[in-house]
Amino acid sequence: MTPLQIQFEILKGEFSKADLQMLPSGAALITIPDFQLPKGWSQGNTTVKFLAPVGYPFAKPDCFWIDEQVRLQNQAMPQSARFEPIPEVNGNHLWFSWHVGPWNPNRDNLSTYIRVIENRLKDPR
Repeated sequence: MTPLQIQFEILKGEFSKADLQMLPSGAALITIPDFQLPKGWSQGNTTVKFLAPVGYPFAKPDCFWIDEQVRLQNQAMPQSARFEPIPEVNGNHLWFSWHVGPWNPNRDNLSTYIRVIENRLKDPR
């Protein structure tokens, strides 16, 4: 198994419905359905998607996407979000320009990046 596959199996321990799809470029799309959103969002859950780029785990994940209809509770567009397609993937998604800080491939993994996403979504702005 590759490091990506090993880390994905660990991630599935936390998110049993998670899916891993290899893309033609060699990147991988990780999809987590039924991702719980805290109060302050227009809905209680969403589907989260992010890419493990070519070169992962040495190349770090960057940005993420959720369902296109999600807004803040007051129906405003979230900060640092806009409609952007996921490279190599069909469908409309709400893209968050949200970046992980320092990344150490010997320490950080897919679960680390999920914590980055969770931390952003815990702050509905």
